[in-house]
Amino acid sequence: MADRLQFELVSPERLLISREVGMVVVPGAEGDFGVLPDHAPLISTVRPGVIDVYDDGATISDRIFVSGGFAEVTGERCTVLAEQATPVKEIDRAATQAQIESLHRDLAQAGEDGAREHLAAQIEAAEAKLAATGG
Repeated sequence: MADRLQFELVSPERLLISREVGMVVVPGAEGDFGVLPDHAPLISTVRPGVIDVYDDGATISDRIFVSGGFAEVTGERCTVLAEQATPVKEIDRAATQAQIESLHRDLAQAGEDGAREHLAAQIEAAEAKLAATGG
């Protein structure tokens, strides 16, 4: 059994992480799932939340907020294609709170269902981002 797996986190802007790690915990659509070496293959949607990266299996080395996306897992690799990704330590709480308030105002004025659904999804992602900072 291998003791490391290749983890890649890609956003539309850039490749954020590409390295061997001990374990990754991903916020899947059906709940968080941990990926260790020799994991069974799977593909999952990713909900807004935090990816925890463990270098040694016990200590978190990176925490990255993702607003959604897809994850592909094989026995040797975990690749996450994120809609947006931000290291938790770089999240501006005040700016995120202001964004949530602005989105709520837009939602109150939105007329059609498609626009309302889109705004509700943006609010959910922004609230998850704020929660990732501990607030």
